[in-house]
This record gives sequence, structure tokens and C-alpha cells, in this order.
Amino acid sequence: MRYAIIGTGAVGGYYGGRLANAGHDVHFLLHSDYAHIREYGLQVESCNGSFHLPRPNIYNSVQDMPQADVVIVALKTTRNSLLSQLLPPLLHPKTLVLLIQNGIGLEADVQKMFPGLWLAAGLAFICSAKTGPGRVSHQCYGHISIGNYSCPDQQVMERLVADFNASGIKAAEVEYHEARWKKAVWNMPFNGMTVAMNTQTDKLLQHPSTRSLIRRQMLEVIGAARALGVQNIDESFADRMIENTLDMVPYSPSMKLDYDFHRPMEIDYLYTRAIAEAHKAGFSMPCLEMLEAQLRFLENLHS
Repeated sequence: MRYAIIGTGAVGGYYGGRLANAGHDVHFLLHSDYAHIREYGLQVESCNGSFHLPRPNIYNSVQDMPQADVVIVALKTTRNSLLSQLLPPLLHPKTLVLLIQNGIGLEADVQKMFPGLWLAAGLAFICSAKTGPGRVSHQCYGHISIGNYSCPDQQVMERLVADFNASGIKAAEVEYHEARWKKAVWNMPFNGMTVAMNTQTDKLLQHPSTRSLIRRQMLEVIGAARALGVQNIDESFADRMIENTLDMVPYSPSMKLDYDFHRPMEIDYLYTRAIAEAHKAGFSMPCLEMLEAQLRFLENLHS
């Protein structure tokens, strides 16, 4: 299958780079890094083995890119309004768009933009950062869960998962809502708390008070998911996420980096939509509602 990568940063650069390094036909849309990667290539420094792509297929205009069988969108959700312009040149009638993005409600909104589009959710469990032009640093983890939102061809889903695994990316297909809400169990506490407390993941878990608060927030997400009918998620999942995070290197999630560099934060899809969906099911998330309010206040200070 031919792949297009929209958002060649910490996530898109890593997954797209892995696919290309394994010999797949991958095409990258670039902006600020275009000249650098054209001259020096794409460097991925990874705990699972570093590699360099000396001459990847790169473009600075989506109009110059070929149509793709799979479009991987790894933009921040704050830029999703651009998809109405970025996606059409890449699509043929059976193109699958994989949204490797954080939050709840993404696919529903993109489906409204493109009613017939084949969509899937990609939930990346990864510690990765863009450390310079054309340079991605993958620190640990890297597996991805893929949930089918509206793709009618199961063979396409199976080929996607197979291509990821064959490229050294541990991937599995899971039920869509389960995938989105399981990722939210980690994302909602740690993204916002690292911003509100001006710290990293390890410090939050080292102190008993913040560790207890993180767990309480995780249980709110799990409660909301269960109220919405999500299965295969219970209290033990929160404990597993905490243990996994303790094993990670000290980490600043994407929202913390966005805040530090005065970029818009992904509050809408990470918090507002999830809280609203929970309310529709009669479930409240008081700790996370307070965190959302704090994040809105902090973002306003930067505006």
C-alpha cells in the first residue's frame, strides 16, 4: 500500500519513518523541515534501533503528492480545520485515513467534513519528540492500537496492521471506542497535570498526593467509558497505566510542550468533548472538569 504522512513530527516522523525504512512506499508532507530533509534526510534516533532515511519522498505542497491508499494524519487536533484542504488531493475512493491524534470525537467531526471517507483511529502509546529539523527522538514504547471507525473493507484494516508489524511497530486492531477511551485514561490526567503543575510524568507519580490524584482522574475516565458502554476496561487498567508510566523515562507530554512553546493546547478534544460525552451518559468527571478549567485559564494567559 502507498502511504502519505500529514504531520511529519514526533509521531508522524517516527511511524512514517519506520514504514519507509522497511521498504514501504511512503510520502511525507513537510513545511519548515523541507529544505533540511531534502539535503540531509530524516534521522530517527530510537530505543528500538536508530536509522537514517537519506532520500525520503518529501513534498512541501499536498498538490504535488500522489494519491495514497492510507493517509496517516499526525497533526495536532488544533490544526484539523486544515484537513478540508490537505486531504482531497490524496484521496481515491478507497483511501483509508488513519487519525493518529489524541482525544474524543475526532472521527465524528472529520466524517462530517467527508461523509464517505474511510476512517480509523490510531492510538499511539509512545514517548517520542522532535528534537530538531529532520530529527526524531523515540525514547520508549511505540505500540499502536487501531480502531475501525468507518472502513467497510476489513482486508484494508488487516493489511494496515500487518504493514505496521512488519515494519517493527507493534500494532493491533481493537474496538474503536475501547481504543479511544483507553488512550484517554493516560492522556487526560498526564497531559493536563504536567501543564498545571509545571512538571514531568515521573514527578507526578513520585509524590503521594499527585499520584493519588492521577489515579482518581484515571478512574473518572474509566467510569465515563463504562457509562458509555465501553468494555474491557476497569480499575486494573489504571494501575497498569501507572506502572507503565513509572517504567518510562521522565517525559513531557505533547500538551506540556505546546504550553511551554506558547502553542495552542488540544483542550477541546482531550477534555471538553470527553466531558460532554460523559455528561450525555449521566456521568460527571469533577476532577477533570476542574483541570479543564485550569487549562483554559493558563491558555488565556498566553493569548
